Amino acid sequence: MLLHAYLVEYLEFLYQDDDYIKLMMLEVLLSLPWLKRKDIMQIQLMKGKRGLIMGMANEYSIAYGIASILSNCGSELIFTAQNERFKQKIFDIELFKNCRVFTCDVSQPDAIPALFQEIGNLYGSIDFVVHSIAFSDRKELQGKYYDTSRDNFLNAINISCYSFTEVCKCAKDVMPNGGSILTLSYYGAEKVVPNYNVMGVIKSALEASVRYLASDLGEFNIRVNAVSAGPIKTLASSGVGGFSKILEYEQNRSPLCRNVTREDVGKACTFLLSDFASGITGEIIHVDCGCNTVGVKF
Repeated sequence: MLLHAYLVEYLEFLYQDDDYIKLMMLEVLLSLPWLKRKDIMQIQLMKGKRGLIMGMANEYSIAYGIASILSNCGSELIFTAQNERFKQKIFDIELFKNCRVFTCDVSQPDAIPALFQEIGNLYGSIDFVVHSIAFSDRKELQGKYYDTSRDNFLNAINISCYSFTEVCKCAKDVMPNGGSILTLSYYGAEKVVPNYNVMGVIKSALEASVRYLASDLGEFNIRVNAVSAGPIKTLASSGVGGFSKILEYEQNRSPLCRNVTREDVGKACTFLLSDFASGITGEIIHVDCGCNTVGVKF
């Protein structure tokens, strides 16, 4: 395994230029039966791209699954954290301990414009943004939707939906060569999911925003998409009443007979952020092991 890791690292070195000797050595390495071509694809897929990850709370976050795949595929990553406590949690993750982390509380006026101004000053440009931010008072993620309070509705839609619109507006200025912006949704935006309540309504608004923003930003060669991920146990999802029952139900009706994983979502997001998805924008891509395609399953 250690030799394999060294060879993959060496492949990165060989891919850096067109030197004839290096290319010959590359051909030899590619002929090794136990060196899988997926290693080569991972090295190349996001090589030379820099992007921003917003909303990674810890190693159990969906954003962690996305960031880890992007990192393995060669991306240079920048992160945001709501406050110093969450910033330290990112530094505690071995894979990202040397990454730059900006503090950005998206609920605060001017926080997002200030973030992208600083990114522009430090880096000049970026290639992609992952928006993985959502919030609701967990007391309102149970019971009836009509019991949603005005204060929570306004706060939740500001953080979970409007922040994405503002991120897209500001990201445009640091994507002079185009890019890709991605957010995360859930099936509760389309159909009623018990206890998801206000977040289902807000995710619907988020998905509509994706389509409008894709239309607005297309002229700048900026693609905007969302991934509708199946249920995954995270800090955020643990606040939804009866979430363990949702996991069990989805596993039982999935065509793949399992729940989706963070790695599944990370791979799909990496594809959408890469040049391989250059013709895809305004889409809501389901990554849920096929659950959205099933009506009734016995």
